[in-house]
Amino acid sequence: MTYFRKMHLVGLLASVFAVSILHAQAQQNERAEYLKRAETMYANIWKDYRVPAYKGLFSENFPSNKKDTLNYFQGNGVKEKEVSFLWPFSGVFSATNVLLRSSSSKTRYKPYLDSLIVGIEQYRDTVRKPAGYQAYPVKFEKADRYYDDNGLVGIDYVEAYFNTKNPVYLQRAKGVFAFILSGWNDDMGGGVTWLEGHKDQKLACTNGMATLTALKIYQGSKDKYYLEQGKKFYSWMYQTLRDTATGIIANDVKLNGNQNLTFYTYNTGSLLEAAVLLYQFTGEKKYLAQAKLLALDSYKYYTGVPHDKNLNLHIDLPWFLTVLFRGYEALYKIDGNYQYIAAIEKDLNYAWQNTRDQHGLTTSSWTANPELIKKHKWLLDEACIAELYGRLSMLQKQKK
Repeated sequence: MTYFRKMHLVGLLASVFAVSILHAQAQQNERAEYLKRAETMYANIWKDYRVPAYKGLFSENFPSNKKDTLNYFQGNGVKEKEVSFLWPFSGVFSATNVLLRSSSSKTRYKPYLDSLIVGIEQYRDTVRKPAGYQAYPVKFEKADRYYDDNGLVGIDYVEAYFNTKNPVYLQRAKGVFAFILSGWNDDMGGGVTWLEGHKDQKLACTNGMATLTALKIYQGSKDKYYLEQGKKFYSWMYQTLRDTATGIIANDVKLNGNQNLTFYTYNTGSLLEAAVLLYQFTGEKKYLAQAKLLALDSYKYYTGVPHDKNLNLHIDLPWFLTVLFRGYEALYKIDGNYQYIAAIEKDLNYAWQNTRDQHGLTTSSWTANPELIKKHKWLLDEACIAELYGRLSMLQKQKK
């Protein structure tokens, strides 16, 4: 090799090395920025939403006049109350679990987890059997028990177990799953209804969260009973609720067999994450193939339906999109395809940079709508921002 060719090769290698160093530095900076955003939003939640009079509990909205009508229940709208309902509370629990993993100091967020455990146990109703978590804290009133809410509690408790190895948390998750399973019946071939005592419909949200609860308990316990239960729930969902035209998951099926072809992002997201877990646990390639198809079809659908010109995807609800992100994240760790995550990452960054109000809280649509910027903000919409940025900060270590 001539001198000049040697020098050219040395220069080329030096350039590649320099680019690699710059790329690594950029990822490190991005990771630090995302973690900062996660921790900033999390701190805002504890500052603005905590209800000091009730240890471990939060308010539904901020700022709050206690007059908002909430529309995520069976039947007519429910008025906002003294503290939040279980669903938005669970969003803070999920964000805490992520920050326990993403922060450089686990001890920093352990007291927050301890407080949340005190809080969530206030929703647990032991009078009705089997015991389960009701929609509002027991000390205030008797409330309905939703199977999807309980799935969220189960998932959060298993994630807390992964973070702390406290066996009590895994045991509580098993108790949650026993309650969910009590709602299984053979109408429409299986599945669980939405609300205890109501057998009118089988929802994707209920069965998707039940699937993940079972699979995560298996991941923590290695008890094959939960793997088989996870398979059963997954199979029923995939066969009954997957819409063949779009390839994604319908909201529910009525007892006459009609699918409700409303496509919320989280319904496909929960099944996508479950498919990845089943592939990891069983090695069966059909689950990976189904996961890839769910990811592709959901990406096509949510980038294809009408949405704000500044965003990549249709934002139905920030927390719904967070559940889809979890599915994309699980698949990325298998196949290394960052495309789907990148789309949500870009939209989240737009929301952070353009839609925050004077309190640092983002709009529910991730758009810069002046009326939404001025409007009070829902706890669940903000908690998931902390979770998403925590997850993104960790992903920068793996990003290729």
